[in-house]
Amino acid sequence: MVSSITRTLGISGGSAFEADGLGKGIESSFALNLIPLPANPLFGTDGIRGRVGELLSAPLALQVGFWTGIVLRNHATQVGPVILGQDSRNSSDMLAMALSAGLTAAGLEVWYLGLCPTPCVAYLTSISNAIGGVMISASHNPPEDNGIKVFDADGGKLPQILQAEIEAGLRGKISPIAISNCGRHYSRLELVGHYGEALKKPLNSGLNLQGMKIVLDLAWGAAVGLAPSVFTQMGAEVICLHNEADGDRINVNCGSTHLDILCATVQEHNADIGFAFDGDADRVLAVDNTGRQVNGDYILYLWGRQLQQNQQLPNNLIVSTVMANLGFEKAWQQIGGNLIRTAVGDQYVQAEMLRTGGMLGGEQSGHIVCRHYAVTGDGLLTALHIAALLKQAGVPFSELVDQSFQTYPQLLRNVRVIDRDRRLGWQDCQPLQQAIALAEAAMGDSGRILVRASGTEPVIRVMVEAANAELANHWTNELVSQVQQHLMD
Repeated sequence: MVSSITRTLGISGGSAFEADGLGKGIESSFALNLIPLPANPLFGTDGIRGRVGELLSAPLALQVGFWTGIVLRNHATQVGPVILGQDSRNSSDMLAMALSAGLTAAGLEVWYLGLCPTPCVAYLTSISNAIGGVMISASHNPPEDNGIKVFDADGGKLPQILQAEIEAGLRGKISPIAISNCGRHYSRLELVGHYGEALKKPLNSGLNLQGMKIVLDLAWGAAVGLAPSVFTQMGAEVICLHNEADGDRINVNCGSTHLDILCATVQEHNADIGFAFDGDADRVLAVDNTGRQVNGDYILYLWGRQLQQNQQLPNNLIVSTVMANLGFEKAWQQIGGNLIRTAVGDQYVQAEMLRTGGMLGGEQSGHIVCRHYAVTGDGLLTALHIAALLKQAGVPFSELVDQSFQTYPQLLRNVRVIDRDRRLGWQDCQPLQQAIALAEAAMGDSGRILVRASGTEPVIRVMVEAANAELANHWTNELVSQVQQHLMD
């Protein structure tokens, strides 16, 4: 630690906000100046996310790092490092260095992991006496976007009340803070390997994946250095797609949002199963041996049934979101299961799991949380357990899927609405509300409608689920037409 530097980081306005234990000394004139910020909240459903060069910049990341450090330190029960990781985007290096500068300016020690999955940061934060973690990634978003996700000391998403404190600092609502002692930045790339070992540990009791052929689509993203080795060490024959760190191509026509290439490759190689990860590998979707896509609803059902049979699922409860298919819900109830739905977003799923004591939850999009093994959604962990489940079943994956449930036809359309006020105020659009009411009355108990503004993209999502595809298609087109007519510029 550099002990001879003390300075005041000047932010105007607000009440005093002292960082405990950082000390006082001779103040210098170094200060972080306020930068223009949008009027709407910076933190969305998955941290701060946006276009690099517009919302996200090095000056903003520097201040986010500083105020994150202050807030984490202020609420910490012990002194410890902050775990910092990133995905493969071209902007991630810049944001990582700026964040580290801000965190060390707040007097904290930074353990930098380099390229790693988001759940790696969460896991290492939870076991290393860290006071928090930060991941730089925009998940499944295109290469030109990026994001900053903050974890608390337990590896969970930072509570909204602490996000609000960070944002108050960014907006100049907190008084200048005297900081004594700079923090230090340490490269701890070797810790990613410890996470890899932890992934395999629950499956090492005589279970392996020998004899299985598995295709992995790594989306040019955060899992390229880890996933192939973990599956190979478990005994599987592994075929990799998009398996280099490429910031220009992360998520582009690949990964969990584009399964066509994975489907074709599984069929071409006669593989047992395929897995597609998103850019930061916190979610995963599967493909069965026939090349059929298998989403998060099926993963939850199959894993939930195994946990239920092993008496590891309290109250036979699965927590999912409003997007969960009716076919999944009805099938799960038929075998004695309970399903609780939350708003879309893994943070809501995890909050409900903690409230109810649920051990398994997730989203149709492939973000799966199993609290027996992880503190947050983990694509690699989920893929390993589904592969192990398949190995134990001793039947083709397509047979397991066929024996689970049949989905109701579900259509999801994204309508781009740039005007933020119109997008977030869609519920005030009377023609759209009337169309929704008409559709709900027409379908009755045989269908569902969900309209919502995305928390991560400038779109309104329209989802219609019905007993047959014709009804779903009809009402989807009708509702999309109302959004386009009354909410778009």
